[in-house]
Amino acid sequence: MNSLIYGIVTGIIFGFLLQKARVIRYDKQLGALRLMDMTIVKYMVTTVLVAMVGVYLLKDLGLVKLSIKPTVLGGNIIGGLVFGAGWGLLGYCPGTSLGALGEGRYDSIWGIVGMLVGAAAFAELFPLMKRTVLTWGNYGKITIPGILGINHWIVIVIVIILGILMCRLFEKKGL
Repeated sequence: MNSLIYGIVTGIIFGFLLQKARVIRYDKQLGALRLMDMTIVKYMVTTVLVAMVGVYLLKDLGLVKLSIKPTVLGGNIIGGLVFGAGWGLLGYCPGTSLGALGEGRYDSIWGIVGMLVGAAAFAELFPLMKRTVLTWGNYGKITIPGILGINHWIVIVIVIILGILMCRLFEKKGL
């Protein structure tokens, strides 16, 4: 039950931040897809950096256990193409479509229906994909620190520095 409450609370906070950052606005979505407005990219980078530090801090404190999923290029590439096509056609990604619905933009319902249909299709096709697509380029449970043989905090610091530099570059270019 506590996990459910934590999920609801973090979801509400995340949705509030999505709305305050204005990343659920159609013009921001379109600007990101056209590489003319990097507001969403900066938001996503910031979210990933904060989550990366938080997750590994919790792991190091022994409060959580990570469950690394296998890296499967076939599934990642096909999933990314389907996700990108849906985002490009609708103008919302899954999180922003729910936020847009919360703001009263009912066109986002198409994205929500698409997510549900996609999840159902995935569930139905999973046995077939498990034998095909989900075997293509299966590298197993790998991580960047594991590949490099270094402590994860070294990678985290480097990724944070790169993320900050990228966001500063976008700001300097007016993106």
